[in-house]
Amino acid sequence: MTTLDSTATAPAEMADAATTPQIPAFEAPQAPAAEAANKIALPILAMLSICHLLNDMIQSLLPALYPLLKQSFQLDFGQIGLITLTFQVTASLLQPLVGIYTDKRPMPWSLAIGMGFTLSGLLLLSRATTFPMLLLAAALVGSGSSVFHPESSRIARMASGGRHGLAQSLFQVGGNLGSALGPLLAAYIVMPRGQGSVAWFAFAALTAMVILSRIGLWYREQIPAQRKAGARAVAAPRLPRKTIVATMVVLGLLIFSKYFYMASLSSYYTFYLMHKFGVTAQSAQVHLFVFLGAVALGTLAGGPIGDRIGRRYVIWFSILGVLPFTLILPHANLAWTTVLTVIIGLILSSAFSAILVYAQELVPGRTGVIAGLFFGFAFGMGGLGAAALGQLADHIGIEAVYRICAYLPAIGLLAWFLPKLEKREAAAG
Repeated sequence: MTTLDSTATAPAEMADAATTPQIPAFEAPQAPAAEAANKIALPILAMLSICHLLNDMIQSLLPALYPLLKQSFQLDFGQIGLITLTFQVTASLLQPLVGIYTDKRPMPWSLAIGMGFTLSGLLLLSRATTFPMLLLAAALVGSGSSVFHPESSRIARMASGGRHGLAQSLFQVGGNLGSALGPLLAAYIVMPRGQGSVAWFAFAALTAMVILSRIGLWYREQIPAQRKAGARAVAAPRLPRKTIVATMVVLGLLIFSKYFYMASLSSYYTFYLMHKFGVTAQSAQVHLFVFLGAVALGTLAGGPIGDRIGRRYVIWFSILGVLPFTLILPHANLAWTTVLTVIIGLILSSAFSAILVYAQELVPGRTGVIAGLFFGFAFGMGGLGAAALGQLADHIGIEAVYRICAYLPAIGLLAWFLPKLEKREAAAG
């Protein structure tokens, strides 16, 4: 009987064994998670990009208003640079702290709360009557930015489905489009109607708060899986500590080069055009819009190209490749100035998404900290550049500033020292 029982049950056991790997008994719960992890969440990325557009559109109103504020408050270039410095430093100092905290304790509702600070700064800017009030408004907008950028960059990476460069570019392009729209809206809405019309843009901030609340719900659902993924990433092999530190220094110098030069255009391009070519303030704002539009297109291209050919090559070309055009720019007429700034915007803007994703791959498992550090450092360099160049322009003139800044992209030669992470990852695999 025992023999018959064994023989009888053997075919059944063999059938079970043969079919077990194909029956998703214990794998079924993991399949949707694995599929979700490998699938890009385009609706979330689209909402993030829209919110980035609204956030940076509001922020770009501040530099777009400089000609109006300069006249209304009798400001010099040094004071204008101080406004930018207040905004940028507030954002740059707080962003790494936000990233460090939220890496350990994710806060799904922090994005909507941060947009509330931006809304407060926007309303104060519309009613400011003194220079200190302008500084406080800039600080509030900077505080909102300090929360928005590291957390939204983290969510973009979560929704990337492994296509990190594409996700960061989609996220970044929203901000660049918003930065491009700001001067255009300032030229045709705020400039003709005055400082008080800035309050109309409160509707943009409120819209962003609603969308960010929806994103917060999705983020909250992803937190458990994100914690497990973060633990695996921290345990992954890394480069030697000295190599990581040296690479971060090189990336920091590249950010310095990019954002110091960008500050010369984003903060003073309108004054440069008005001084050198005698264009109106409204016409100068349109030229600034064209430049920032080119920046948006370049940002969209940089991430996907980095995913395909390697981020190191994108970084190299983006910083150093712009040098011939920056050297020609101070000697060009108005038409060629427009053409050259479009080329400069397209090439130079492709760097940041590649730099950010490269740094996140360099230090895995620290997405929020890296995003906070690099966004913060970029904002800080932009603010420091605006303040320093403003002071310099008061002493030697705005045209001389552009001749000096033309050499900054030469720092892109340092990209030669960046390690090839793609090859190391392939070897480890």
